[in-house]
Amino acid sequence: MKDCNQCGKCCIKYSDGDLSATQEEIDLWELFNPDIFEYVKGGQIWFDPETGEQLSLCPFLELAPKAKAEEKDKYNCSIYLDRPEDCRHYPSLINEMVRDECEMIEIVDLENVKKAQNQLDRLMSSSRSSSHS
Repeated sequence: MKDCNQCGKCCIKYSDGDLSATQEEIDLWELFNPDIFEYVKGGQIWFDPETGEQLSLCPFLELAPKAKAEEKDKYNCSIYLDRPEDCRHYPSLINEMVRDECEMIEIVDLENVKKAQNQLDRLMSSSRSSSHS
């Protein structure tokens, strides 16, 4: 399995209304990160603060500057340390990564999915709560 190359596929795929935040996260944003909280509407995330419309892309996903024009696009999360748990837990399953065309997956991972899943679980252990399995 490769390291994440910041292709942004996961953020782009799931930011169109497919992500959620816990009430605790929303409450903390309201108190400590009003710049994030302004994108919350009715307990759901990523709504335009002006129009109230669901955004098709996470407002905190940023295209990273390129050193050379021919480089592939890379993305950064401007709220990485305060991102929702949904974001912290992704990816959780090898088949989910395959479905989403995650660029971390290699052919060798598909040859031994159980081993690849164990490797993914180790890689993601610092992002997931101990109750996540």
